[in-house]
Amino acid sequence: MGRQKVVLCASSKYEEKYYLNPVFDKLPDAIKEELQVMCVLFTEDIGGILTLEFNEDNELIFKTMADENDLLYDEIGCALKIKQYQTTKRELLESISLFYRIFVLGEDVEEMMEV
Repeated sequence: MGRQKVVLCASSKYEEKYYLNPVFDKLPDAIKEELQVMCVLFTEDIGGILTLEFNEDNELIFKTMADENDLLYDEIGCALKIKQYQTTKRELLESISLFYRIFVLGEDVEEMMEV
């Protein structure tokens, strides 16, 4: 059963801003800080805009975009950096996904453990 996408956070090199969806305000401060550092460093290194969002299948995905005239955007580095984050930040990303399923979607923890 698919749902609409939900943005977790976003960072923009162009506007030099970071956004955390208020739905995730109850995440522990250490996790919120780690997310902010990760996203801001990503856009500083790669350029463009990075969005972490839960897709219609409730999977946490990285989405990037850049202005078509942005010659400094590193498209190859982008894919490599995302792969690096998915590996090195795996525990963080899994804990955020679990938080999302329990506190945002209201899934039953006991049912999740049976799967």
